[in-house]
Amino acid sequence: MTTAAPALETARHGGPPPKTLAEELRLHLADEIVRGTLAPGAALDETLLARRFQVSRTPVREAIRLLAASGLVEARAHRAALVARPSPDHLAGMFEAMAELEALCAGFAAERMNAAERRALEDKHEDLRALIQSGDPQRYHEANEAFHACIYDGAHNRYLADMTLATRARVQPFRRAQFRILGRLAKSHVEHARVVEAILRGDRQAAAGAMRAHIVTVREEYEHYAETI
Repeated sequence: MTTAAPALETARHGGPPPKTLAEELRLHLADEIVRGTLAPGAALDETLLARRFQVSRTPVREAIRLLAASGLVEARAHRAALVARPSPDHLAGMFEAMAELEALCAGFAAERMNAAERRALEDKHEDLRALIQSGDPQRYHEANEAFHACIYDGAHNRYLADMTLATRARVQPFRRAQFRILGRLAKSHVEHARVVEAILRGDRQAAAGAMRAHIVTVREEYEHYAETI
């Protein structure tokens, strides 16, 4: 029995709503790829992975498909997928699009959030503050997703929210990795505070600018993290 299977089981108890098994597998494999445990060019054999994680091949296949969408895996017809790293240009393009989409959401949220939504955003911000001391990047990552989703919803533009979520899913492994940098959780919270303050003031331009700057910093922090592994 491997140590990986119990880790997946633990992730299904307590905390936020449970992820699908494919999503848990994706996160686990993404971590190994971003950290370099699974090296570029390594084959991802569905049968071996299913045996390792003690699951069927179906969630493994779905996890690999999701990884391919982030550029972490190169899917090949009728052959095992290969671990890949997105080119610097491809990664830069994803982050550039992410920054603009999130900036649009924050700007619209500043204009359109109602009182209840603003209170919910403040609550999510405080949830993140409470997690800084824990030093748990996974719990912070999950609360961070809820914070950003609150802003997407507050933009009151479902099409924009869907596009932003789809792009976020592709960039997620890289956004998640930067939380492992010492002191990054506290810095992220300060960046969020600027976004929240602008939204609560109803300042569309400032909210968009603060969010754009935040995502640019996330990219820079990921690049710094990648240099250390």
